[in-house]
Amino acid sequence: MGDSPTLRARKAPRQQRSVHTVDALLEAAAQVLEADGLEGYNTNAVARRAGASIGTLYQYFPGKDALTLALLLREDKLFHEAASATLDLPGYRESLTAFIGVAVGQQLNRPNLARLLDEQEGRPEIRAALSGKFRFHELLEAILHKPDAPAHLRDAVRRKLAGDDLLALMRAMTDAAGERGERDAADLAHRIGAAVFGYLSVPPREM
Repeated sequence: MGDSPTLRARKAPRQQRSVHTVDALLEAAAQVLEADGLEGYNTNAVARRAGASIGTLYQYFPGKDALTLALLLREDKLFHEAASATLDLPGYRESLTAFIGVAVGQQLNRPNLARLLDEQEGRPEIRAALSGKFRFHELLEAILHKPDAPAHLRDAVRRKLAGDDLLALMRAMTDAAGERGERDAADLAHRIGAAVFGYLSVPPREM
């Protein structure tokens, strides 16, 4: 899971009981982060919340950084699975609207967790360990490459730039909404949609 031993899980769960144990530890880590913030986030608190011994936790994770990375991977996997399903919708507008809804849901369903994990994701060692795991840019570019998307997106360079801009826009707006304590997912998705489709409706400047 990364070059640093402090980030690598000690072993992968293979039996169903072990899978349940790891799932419980990761959910406990999420709950500790939500309830107590980074100040109260440690392996003892996570083990206690999961109803497990500290020895059991250390069988799988060498420390809280490895727990944090595993939790980020869990959340990214859930987002990627939901976002991938939007590609099956018939048109680019439907797919992009659904993609925005997934992004908003990830932020507002558990806003404290999303905010704290975003902070941790910014750490260089965490960012390096996550690099290449889930390719959200590729999903968004695939949506922008649908036949009914604006004509200027047929150019691969412009399409990649648009995808980068739109992901940055979505992330900035969802993060800001989470920090403000917003809870109305439909309203936030509507506002982001207005910004995204407004951006796409303007022809690019000639280079």
